[in-house]
Amino acid sequence: MEVQLNMNDEKEMRDITFSVEGMSCAACAQQVEKTLAGAEGIAEASVNINNEKGTVQYDPDIINYGTLEELVEQSGYSIKKEKQELPINGMTCASCAQAVEKNLAGLEGVLEVNVNLATEKASIEYLPNVVSERSFISAVKEAGYEVDLGSQEEGENEKTREEIEMKKSRRKLIYAFVFTIPVFILMFGSIFGLTLPIEQNIQGLIEAALAFPVVFILGYKTHKGAINSIRHGGANMDVLITMGTFAAYGYGLSAFIFDVDRFFGLAAGIMAFHLLGRFLETKAKGRASQAIKKLLELEADTARLIVDGEEMEVPVEKVNVDDVMMIKPGEKIPTDGEVIEGRSAVDESMATGESMPVEKEDGDEVIGGTINKQGALKVKATRVGEDTFLSQVIKMVEEAQGSKVPIQAFADKVTSYFVPTVIGLAALTFILWLVVGGTAAATTAVFASIAVLVIACPCALGLATPTALMVGTGKGAENGVLIRDGEAVQTMKDITAIVLDKTGTITKGEPEVTDVVPAANYDENEVLRIAASAEQSSEHPLGAAILQGAEKRGLELLDIENFSAVVGRGVKTDSEEGKILVGNQKLMRENDIDIEHLEDEVVSLEEEGKTAMLVALEGEAAGIIAVADTLKEDSENAIAAFKNMGLTTVMITGDNERTARAIADKVGIERVLAEVMPDEKSSEIKKLQSQGENVAMVGDGINDAPALKQANVGIAIGTGTDIAIESSDLTLVRGELSAVVSGLKLSKYTFSTIKQNLFWAFIYNTVAIPVAALGLLNPIIAAGAMTVSSISVILNSTRLKNKDLSLDEEDYAKVTPGKAEEAA
Repeated sequence: MEVQLNMNDEKEMRDITFSVEGMSCAACAQQVEKTLAGAEGIAEASVNINNEKGTVQYDPDIINYGTLEELVEQSGYSIKKEKQELPINGMTCASCAQAVEKNLAGLEGVLEVNVNLATEKASIEYLPNVVSERSFISAVKEAGYEVDLGSQEEGENEKTREEIEMKKSRRKLIYAFVFTIPVFILMFGSIFGLTLPIEQNIQGLIEAALAFPVVFILGYKTHKGAINSIRHGGANMDVLITMGTFAAYGYGLSAFIFDVDRFFGLAAGIMAFHLLGRFLETKAKGRASQAIKKLLELEADTARLIVDGEEMEVPVEKVNVDDVMMIKPGEKIPTDGEVIEGRSAVDESMATGESMPVEKEDGDEVIGGTINKQGALKVKATRVGEDTFLSQVIKMVEEAQGSKVPIQAFADKVTSYFVPTVIGLAALTFILWLVVGGTAAATTAVFASIAVLVIACPCALGLATPTALMVGTGKGAENGVLIRDGEAVQTMKDITAIVLDKTGTITKGEPEVTDVVPAANYDENEVLRIAASAEQSSEHPLGAAILQGAEKRGLELLDIENFSAVVGRGVKTDSEEGKILVGNQKLMRENDIDIEHLEDEVVSLEEEGKTAMLVALEGEAAGIIAVADTLKEDSENAIAAFKNMGLTTVMITGDNERTARAIADKVGIERVLAEVMPDEKSSEIKKLQSQGENVAMVGDGINDAPALKQANVGIAIGTGTDIAIESSDLTLVRGELSAVVSGLKLSKYTFSTIKQNLFWAFIYNTVAIPVAALGLLNPIIAAGAMTVSSISVILNSTRLKNKDLSLDEEDYAKVTPGKAEEAA
């Protein structure tokens, strides 16, 4: 549930993500979210039970970190904080310590700083999701001092916090069953002829003593969570387990007074199975979140810097922009950079999903974390720390995993009423059994009502969406498909039309000169020289192609002045030989250039899918230059796959109708939007939407930003390391059109899994609660069933890891590529 308040749009709002400790189910998350969203100064609040994180957009004039901490604590939970000590070199007086302290305290996410001159250490309390050690090091450096990385204590670096928590949970679980199994033997031993030669009351005391540590000591965290939830007006899974175990233990105690069954084993069994469920759930969640861990493991630990001609190995955190690194065969590239010397093949599968190594040479971009396969490379660092591609991917995946799919709003609403409803049903079950069976049915009444409490599973509802989103976004990241927001996963399923920008999407975006047609009194080189001279100041890809063509022929260009680009027409400029025009027929006609004798040739070239540009010098047509862009190898098959998905495929381009039509025919696209200026693309998307289409727009994310924003789903393709594109919902690192097919498949599989999870969670509770109310289930079995319900949802989500996102023959086999008529 995402809550928005009306606030002044002009105010500068800030976003913060933090970890929340103590939550155990979706109801807990809702309680925290409700408290945060209701506070003045908070515009949006979202809390995710799956990754145990909260995200808040707030007004810094009203809200600070202390306020956020208080609000979370009001909900009965706490913000996860960490402390770190940094040894600092170079401080000599109190002023030094104050300077360091001031810089560290100014970092967003730092709660408290203490710099001790005597010990030469800074003690920092901070929010781990907001600020990192790298930021501390930079802040200290800005103050004029250095962090002594070599003297930091290693502690338990080899163990992650998660591993430590898992060990604790495993230990608690073992103790729980060590005490519970003897209680079971005492309770049910008579069935197998195992009885103790002692009085029943003595046996009851032994059972009570064995069950006590399981219910009250090992279950302390559960009961504390329940009390916190109730104290703050909420109700969560812990409340149900606490009520169930307390009721069973209390009923067992009553056996010393009344002639009723002892339920101590039942109380211990429920708690033991609850702890087992929590342990298995955490383990399963760990499997679901492996993608982030894998990404973190890709980061290099050290880099080999070249300083004054000498190689020096340093921690990767010490690499700065413009540092030169040496990367030998088989080594990880420490950080993003540009090759300045050497040639090699680099394995970029971790970043793009591309299985084949990519050739790299001078001037090529490399990605930190990828592996150099063959030759040695000298690389100049271009991005370091949190700015690297890998850091951006991790951040983007974490943000996507923390977002919500719209369908989850329904599950959230159900969850908010779920626990109170279950408590009511348990009470009703108890009353009805007593009404029907009288006091003789008291044991059955308690038995059935406890079963209702412990079999109900709000956790399955709460985990249904986030676990699928977690695995799906991780799977996408491994394949170069980055989902920016969970909402896109649901929106994608309703897409009816896909609009493809021609240049750089269907084609490679690398146009080159294919034909030079001189008019009378001119030769090819002369026409190309005139045109290239005019295009020297142009930033258009077609102009670059003409310049490249002239360079290949070694032509000497003219000096120009008064250059101007005419939108949708071409360019014009003055030169020593006269006024030059390069552009389309509209530009020529508007400047009274006679091109009648060249029109047939222009038509012929355009029908071949080439862009024909006319060249004029001093009021006279000099000739035609044709430029063509090469189709991407997978464009035809990808477009055929879109059709098999039932999507209307549209090509949008600034080219004229004939050129655009020729390209479209080659790849099997029937609908073409030609001669569309960059600023008109979003209007064309609006028109399609007004016709009832749900539109996905595929473009480069920069020139097409308004159109991507206007579309129901914006897909930025071929971004390389520049993935921070706000206008897109999906960002595709690879440039192949097949990556769009992968994105569509991923969204389809992820949303399908979400629906399966929700269906199972609803069906489970719909069937299980009535069965328990009828007294047909032992509460211990009910506790086990509750565990199975949550784990099955998580395991179903992990199946996404095995899905094939690649474009294969089955995706496009039904359509014959390259023939629009047959495709129709």
